[in-house]
Amino acid sequence: MTASSLSILRKQIEENDREIVALLNERSRLALEIGHIKKEAGLPVFDPAQEGQVYRRICEINGGPLPDRSLLAIYREIISACRSLQAPLSVACLGPEASFSHLAAQAHFGKSARFIPCGSIADVFDSVERKKAQWGVVPVENSLEGTVKATLDRLLSTPLSIRAEIFFPVHHCLISPGTDQIGRVYSHPQALAQCQDWLKKNLPHASLHTVESTARAVALIAESDESAAIGSSEAAALGNLTVLYDRIEDHPSNVTRFLVIGEGTGTRTGRDKTSVLFGTHHEPGALHRLLQPFVAQEINMVKIESYPIRDRMWEYLFFVDFVGSIEEERIGECLENLRNRATFFKILGSYPRGDVQS
Repeated sequence: MTASSLSILRKQIEENDREIVALLNERSRLALEIGHIKKEAGLPVFDPAQEGQVYRRICEINGGPLPDRSLLAIYREIISACRSLQAPLSVACLGPEASFSHLAAQAHFGKSARFIPCGSIADVFDSVERKKAQWGVVPVENSLEGTVKATLDRLLSTPLSIRAEIFFPVHHCLISPGTDQIGRVYSHPQALAQCQDWLKKNLPHASLHTVESTARAVALIAESDESAAIGSSEAAALGNLTVLYDRIEDHPSNVTRFLVIGEGTGTRTGRDKTSVLFGTHHEPGALHRLLQPFVAQEINMVKIESYPIRDRMWEYLFFVDFVGSIEEERIGECLENLRNRATFFKILGSYPRGDVQS
């Protein structure tokens, strides 16, 4: 390639950049107009269903060579910046900056949102219920370690709804201030469990210590000799610490599912999931009878999990996720039938189905 050819291509990119900047500012002006209309109508700035449709449309019109995941990452920040022009968006999440909950929230809302760190899952729910934050992000299950019981506990009683879900790949690093002489390892209990085989093989003599979040563990060992933390590479960079080993999780397909919780209900997108909680009598065949409405309407259940009722030994509630929206007629009929059969029934939310983030 000649120098003149390179110069021509760079000139074309410069012209493209001018067009892109102009279009981004025009998009921002349109977003501001939408924001004014939403404010007059009393509508929320963030609508998970609407934004989900935007992302799907972006993928449909993408002709490459940019892969969908790269284009979505770019658009997520564009939409986040445009949204912030309409009104500040506050999001409560577990742990300090660079915790996995914070990273998942950032992947969903974009970096222009204001993130409020909370010390526990209960604190996330409290922040949204008391209107200290507009939205909350909480972990609900991990592909290796299973359900997060603290989240199920609050879903049972909260007036909030599930408004979206986030599937976030979790890659753990062993982080230290620089030493490779490790006598103690700090992290969240689930992170330690997800790396237990690696730890037994590589640090068999190190003592393991649990803290409330992976980001807290990284902050704790910043000035500690012979200590290491398990956390994200982002947390290591934030603390100017050394990543001794990357991706130490025992299984590469380590994904945590997070829920976005907030007030109100979502609208149907055509690619939805619904979560419900119900109870039944403790007698033979009771659960089988409760599930018959799903069979009759040919509804695809993607998760069912029992949940012990406190103070009532050997009696359970059931969390169920299934494909579809409560706005669909067949779903409505199924749930009404289920409500009439159950001893306890609660719709936790209908929301756009999530995709695994890269």
